[in-house]
Amino acid sequence: MRILYVITGLGVGGAERQVIDLAERFQQRGHEVKICYLTGPALLRPKNDSIELVSLDVEKTFSGLMGGLFKLRRLVKQFNPDVVHAHMVHANLLSRLTRPFCSIKKLVNTAHNTHEGGKARMLAYRLTHSLADVTTNVTLEAVRVFEQKKACPVGTMLAVPNGIDTERFKPDSVARAQVRASEGLSERDELVVAVGRLVDAKDYDNLLNAFKTVSESRPQAKLWIVGDGPYRQALTELVGTLGLSAAVRFLGVRSDVNKIYNAADLYVLSSAWEGFGLVVAEAMASEKLVVATDCGGVKEVLGGCGYLVPAKNSKRLAQAMATALDSSPNEKDQLSRTARTRIVEHYSINEIVGIWTRLYTA
Repeated sequence: MRILYVITGLGVGGAERQVIDLAERFQQRGHEVKICYLTGPALLRPKNDSIELVSLDVEKTFSGLMGGLFKLRRLVKQFNPDVVHAHMVHANLLSRLTRPFCSIKKLVNTAHNTHEGGKARMLAYRLTHSLADVTTNVTLEAVRVFEQKKACPVGTMLAVPNGIDTERFKPDSVARAQVRASEGLSERDELVVAVGRLVDAKDYDNLLNAFKTVSESRPQAKLWIVGDGPYRQALTELVGTLGLSAAVRFLGVRSDVNKIYNAADLYVLSSAWEGFGLVVAEAMASEKLVVATDCGGVKEVLGGCGYLVPAKNSKRLAQAMATALDSSPNEKDQLSRTARTRIVEHYSINEIVGIWTRLYTA
């Protein structure tokens, strides 16, 4: 089977990492795979060099989008894929608009959030819905929101979750000791970790204000934020304003995030909105305690195996962080083990590849 993945960009994000993971798994199973991205640099790349990356270099103008349409049409004609699977709003819409101009045997579209834009984008989704054979989103909640916004007819969008590499994201005491030692942390230090782009959706202001409260009674608490983005300078300034410069570190983009999860005592997601919350599932697979905001489909992923608080409420977030850190070793161990079991049973990448295989070949 030939599979062409189309995605808006290959920056560092959950959707982008999921596409890379799927491409690598299908390549390993003997399928021929290409990844096409519309714009920006390829910050994420598959480890397998036989997976070709194709940049369409689309400009964000009407003429640029039209040029992208015909570039994608040419690629489809050359590769002749059995399945074109597009991810994220721009790639989904471009793939649909390309279909009348060339033969696409099967077109699958995946949204990755409850929030993929305003009314204009939802209208564009609705008007082009019939051009895709299969449309999916990453949680039942995200599907419900798309139906509510009339982006698709009720009952026509499927919920297919993201998959987690549970062999990469797993408990590792050696990695924990190495990372903490290399960064000068003792076992007495309580390390809180957050992973995600420094953008509005992640609401790091919420996290930093909550951590300020936590740190007042826990001077041994440290916070590492993994990721980069346009809000870095503003967040750095907020850290200084809150007097947290000695306790908070911005680690930037890291390739060893699986090891950083292991170094943590607590993982925190402070987002205002999410589709799936891939980082929550990765932390759970690593047997980490998780505190997360109730946004998008995160509640589905957490499944009661962690602490859930309202979004945009730093007081409640701080309370849950303190409660998690104060829990007994037995309570921590039981909850974190249950969390990993949940991810292995419901969200392992191999299970999700099986679902996609059935959808691709149906």
